[in-house]
Amino acid sequence: MSSMAARRTALAAQGFAQARPSGAVTRRHLQGVLARTQVLQLDSVNVAVRAHYAPLFSRLGNYPVELLDEAAWSHSARRPRLLVEYWAHVACLMPVSDWPLLRWRMRAHKEQPNAYWQSAGGERLAEEVLTAVKELGPITAGALEDQLGLKVERERGRGGWWNRSDVKRTCEYLFATGELTTGTRRGFERYYDLTERVLPPDVFSAPEVSPEDAARQLIAKSAVALGVATEPDLRDYYRLKPQSSQQAVAELVEDGVLEPVAVEGWRHQAYRHVDARTPRRVQARALLCPFDPLIWERDRTERLFDFFYRIEIYVPEPKRIHGYYVFPFLLGEDLVARVDLKADRAAGVLRVPGAFAELGVDHAEVAHELAEELRLMADWLGLDGVVVGKRGDLASRLGALV
Repeated sequence: MSSMAARRTALAAQGFAQARPSGAVTRRHLQGVLARTQVLQLDSVNVAVRAHYAPLFSRLGNYPVELLDEAAWSHSARRPRLLVEYWAHVACLMPVSDWPLLRWRMRAHKEQPNAYWQSAGGERLAEEVLTAVKELGPITAGALEDQLGLKVERERGRGGWWNRSDVKRTCEYLFATGELTTGTRRGFERYYDLTERVLPPDVFSAPEVSPEDAARQLIAKSAVALGVATEPDLRDYYRLKPQSSQQAVAELVEDGVLEPVAVEGWRHQAYRHVDARTPRRVQARALLCPFDPLIWERDRTERLFDFFYRIEIYVPEPKRIHGYYVFPFLLGEDLVARVDLKADRAAGVLRVPGAFAELGVDHAEVAHELAEELRLMADWLGLDGVVVGKRGDLASRLGALV
């Protein structure tokens, strides 16, 4: 398989070989994207748009974010919940039907909790939290602290994600073991609830799936999402262990689900899903957030697109090359530019502090298409326009266009 054929196969698997909906985006369109990506990564960064919303915009265009909110965090007889949160790739939204495939991971967290969770108050606090959630319904960790009447001793000298109370860490432990999940979110704050009240009864009480069978099914889902991939690529999609992944790949090859292929320029053996298609041409246009499943595995991104990409959130500002929160720009079959984006909601504009073209691209064409996509994103986010800064070789031309 040529490197370009592999790229087209990967783009088609992720939904970029088909046109965006011409009319209103519906729940059916959402399900179509999820059938390809399998999961949507969650991330707390909100400088432009939260990570789970962006891949749907990349594939569907202007869609109502309430469509995803309803699918993930509400339930009714007429419109049942489609998604549930768990540690899949990392923290992700995944189809509720996939819950049984990760029970082995939940059991492993329960049998061998890490030191961070073990220090959070032990079994007694876990029992108190479960009892409180059962009585109170969906509730935040902060509200649980108040209800349990605890004086919270927060860790000193540690910032960011790790600066959490014992109650919060216990909630995260119970989330990892599958006893709690997210009942709903408000302003992205998680409201914990008993998993049995969130999942459909048939999913919650589904028979146990063995770790081996679960690995086979997860690797098969990875292959659907990736189209063509190495074994480490397939393994990374659900963060499986090498041994279980390698065994699952071998069995899926034997079953005819995966086809071994040699991809031009790839050092390792690749595998193509038997149903993957390779279009003759891909005519896509999309801004890809840093956590889009097409590009979240950076080595694979470089292999597929000859595009070296690293997120620079944690790089000191003077040392950043392209910016704080950079979206690669997909045009046709190529990643042709990088755009630093910030949704300035107070001013009502989408800010582009920097815009950078890749080597060898037509600056005029890229700027024109990028301007159109930025206008579409601003409209989707409810912003009045686009303001381009001065950084990057596309900035001047792009600023004139928008």
